[in-house]
Amino acid sequence: MSVETAAAGGTSGGAAGSKSEQAYAWIRERIIAHEYQPGFRLVLQTIADALEVSVVPVREAIRRLEAEGLVSFERNVGARVALVDESEYVHTMQTLGLVEGLATALSSPLLKPADLERASAVNDRMHALLDDFDPHEFTRLNQEFHSVLYEPCPNPHILDLVHRGWGRLAGIRDSTFAFVPGRATHSVEEHVEILDLIRDGADPIDVELAARHHRWRTMDAFITARHSGDHPDS
Repeated sequence: MSVETAAAGGTSGGAAGSKSEQAYAWIRERIIAHEYQPGFRLVLQTIADALEVSVVPVREAIRRLEAEGLVSFERNVGARVALVDESEYVHTMQTLGLVEGLATALSSPLLKPADLERASAVNDRMHALLDDFDPHEFTRLNQEFHSVLYEPCPNPHILDLVHRGWGRLAGIRDSTFAFVPGRATHSVEEHVEILDLIRDGADPIDVELAARHHRWRTMDAFITARHSGDHPDS
């Protein structure tokens, strides 16, 4: 059944609203977790049956996800999980590099030795994965590493932008490292450099630039691989 198929029956406004919210959260969770991969067709009736609701709230949820860029709709095809949009990926990574770099710089004077040891331990686990590479676990650890360094940021507005950037990135790309595995080794090495800067009490601008360029190098590696023809989405 397509997005344009009308549902039989109705519900009250409040019930429809709560069911729509439930459907939205249910579908979005599966997109973010990549249980529903890019290009996956979202069949309203199937989802409605799984949630034991009518297709009305499911359609509303899908329209909301479409507005967020997580779902695309094609006439005569229906709703699908959005494919990787290169421009959206680039814009997200550029922005995340800026705000995460600043958040890390503002956090650096507040980080305690225990925080740096924790981040170093996470990076060691990432290094251990290089021989038997698991890109999804590597990506999870990568976010954990960076969160140790930026979470103490004293500016809540900047921190909120960082969180939004990571959330948006998760919806766009499962793992850059899955498609550019060679980037993982350089990423681990750059983590060590950032930690050394913070331990040595480097000027915050140097920490900011190191963190920013670290994020942008990952972006550049993805774009280079995509345009070289080595990327599966090419």
